Amino acid sequence: MATEREPHPLQLEAWRSFLEVHARVTELLDAELRAQRDLPLGWYDVLVQLSEAGGRRRMSELADAVLLSRSNCTRLVDRLDAAGLVGREPDPADARVRWAVLTDTGRARLKDASSAHLAGVERAFTSFVDDDAAKVLVSVFHPIIDALRAQR
Repeated sequence: MATEREPHPLQLEAWRSFLEVHARVTELLDAELRAQRDLPLGWYDVLVQLSEAGGRRRMSELADAVLLSRSNCTRLVDRLDAAGLVGREPDPADARVRWAVLTDTGRARLKDASSAHLAGVERAFTSFVDDDAAKVLVSVFHPIIDALRAQR
C-alpha cells in the first residue's frame, strides 16, 4: 500500500494542467462536431470504437472502450440506436450478452465526421505537441493507464 504524502507543487500543477487540457479540448471538440456535423463527441467516440473493432463490440467491452459505466453506455447506445447509427444484436451463444453493431448509416456518419474531428484535434492539441513532447506524454500516461487498468 502506498504511503500518503503531500504531492509536490509541480505534480499538482501537472495534474491541474492535465484536467484543464482534457476539459477544454473535449468541450471544444464536442462543440465543433455538434456545430459542423450535428454529432456529439460521445456519439462519435462510440462510432469510432465500433469501427475500430470491425463494426461490432460486446456492450461491456464498448463501455470499457468509451470510458463509461455500463448503464451510461447502454443509455448512449439507446440514443444511437434510435438515430439509426447503431443496432443491437443478441449473442447466439450467450443470451445475457448483447452486441452493439455499427449500421451503414453510422458508418457513413463516422466517415463524414472524421475529417472535421481530426481537424479539431489538430487545432486543439496535436499542433502544440511535437514528436518529442508526444513521446514524453506517452511515457508518462501509459504507465498510469496500465496501473489503473490493473486495479480494476
